[in-house]
Amino acid sequence: MKLNLACGKNKTPGWFNVDISPVVKPDEVLDLLKFPWPFADCSVEEIFCSHFVEHIGDELIPFMDEAFRILQPGGSFTIRCPYYTSIRAWQDPTHKRPISEFLFYYFNQEQRQKLGVDHYPIKSDFDIGEIRYHYPEEMKELPEQERSWLRVHAWNTVADIEVLLKKRDADKQSVDRQAHALVQ
Repeated sequence: MKLNLACGKNKTPGWFNVDISPVVKPDEVLDLLKFPWPFADCSVEEIFCSHFVEHIGDELIPFMDEAFRILQPGGSFTIRCPYYTSIRAWQDPTHKRPISEFLFYYFNQEQRQKLGVDHYPIKSDFDIGEIRYHYPEEMKELPEQERSWLRVHAWNTVADIEVLLKKRDADKQSVDRQAHALVQ
């Protein structure tokens, strides 16, 4: 199964489209901030979620943990949202948080350990795959080196960020932890 979470008017053919609004006629009307979701553990191969995570307040950790629960090992979770230095992140009064790539480190167990926050009540353990930056039209022709510098130093350089997460395989996690313990 492939899930398009908070699809709004952007339903994807061949995917199971979910939204809270019956007006957009999703395949299932579902409040994604009420847990658990009606999907079995490890039953979903891919999740796509565009322009929703920035609307989540205190429920972000349970939301991410629920996506982790339903994904198959190796399954992918693509999240797209306004980048924290874009006016798009701040102009909408329903946005509850700005999003940078560093947010997603908290949903990787090894990164939580490195950050000293492995005591946080997070069950998710995603590998962070590709990070894509979506630039406004006027920035697309600039050399990558210049865009990278601007991304760090200038507002409104990046419109959206898209992060590809992969659910870590539980067996691989165990082997990685054992190898890490042996090195120390």
